[in-house]
Amino acid sequence: MPDAPPFVEARDLARYFDVSRPALQRLLAREGRRTLRAVDGVSFSIPKGTTLSLVGESGCGKSTVARLIVGLYPPTDGRVLFDGQDLRQARAAASQRRRMQMIFQDPYASLNPRWRVEDIVAEPIRAFGLEKDAAAVRKRVGALLTQVGLAPQDGAKFPHEFSGGQRQRISIARALSSNPEFLVCDEPTSALDVSVQAQILNLMMDLQRRLGLTYLFISHNLAVVRQVSDTIGVMYLGRLVEVSPAETLFNAPRHPYTRALMEAIPDMAMTGRARAPVGGEVPSPINPPSGCAFHPRCPLADTRCKAERPVLLAAGGAMVACHAVQEGRTAAMPEAA
Repeated sequence: MPDAPPFVEARDLARYFDVSRPALQRLLAREGRRTLRAVDGVSFSIPKGTTLSLVGESGCGKSTVARLIVGLYPPTDGRVLFDGQDLRQARAAASQRRRMQMIFQDPYASLNPRWRVEDIVAEPIRAFGLEKDAAAVRKRVGALLTQVGLAPQDGAKFPHEFSGGQRQRISIARALSSNPEFLVCDEPTSALDVSVQAQILNLMMDLQRRLGLTYLFISHNLAVVRQVSDTIGVMYLGRLVEVSPAETLFNAPRHPYTRALMEAIPDMAMTGRARAPVGGEVPSPINPPSGCAFHPRCPLADTRCKAERPVLLAAGGAMVACHAVQEGRTAAMPEAA
């Protein structure tokens, strides 16, 4: 794990949603309130200039973490520190807002269809007062569009005149317009064709090298995160189950769930190796299992797993939340390729 001091840090971050039915319906059905634990005690740190990726199945809480980090959701518990400042404090959050931006998943929904591209990209510049006059704003917008592989003349067009990949480039230009140091990327390539995904990923890695950006990258695609990540966190039902350097995770995954995700990667070499994909369904975050949330689907689960929730502990160069790993019971599982 990197020894550099954290630039962005989450400490025991939690977000619960009240999904109860209306009071009268609850009274008639004699039921209590229902709480969905979307994120349930997540901690991580991101050194400056690096990329942490969060991966996991749909509904595991990745996007909720992203929204908590940038302040779109207030945390139910825990806190976010950005460059050493606690973002729960309104003054600190306001002073740091320009320095962090977010790139959303759907380039078709995240751009205002009634605005020209130059207005979309210029909005953060005007909001933060970064340029004084219209000519300077226009020049800055043209430079940003060029930086992401578009032409300054594209600023006069509307979003519907662009392809999905071009729209995502516009989203990246908008995110960069406030001169941020930290970008939260919520599945920025999942809505794009595979060939376009590669172009956007290469663009983002090039921007990181040139501008010294720090990324929190959200994805369910392990092939994508391997390309862009320094560190990978694997999430399951609102909690981190493994945090590891990228190459360590792919070469020696420790947690049984991480190994199951590796089994889902297509075997391009056609080796014919036997696979054991994870069975069962993801439990409901409204009524999660006792103990380890993964135990109903885990081939290594025992009575301790069903009763005691594991915590992240060091194991073989990674941090793993698994009783089987700590007790050395993972030898019963086949090694992931």
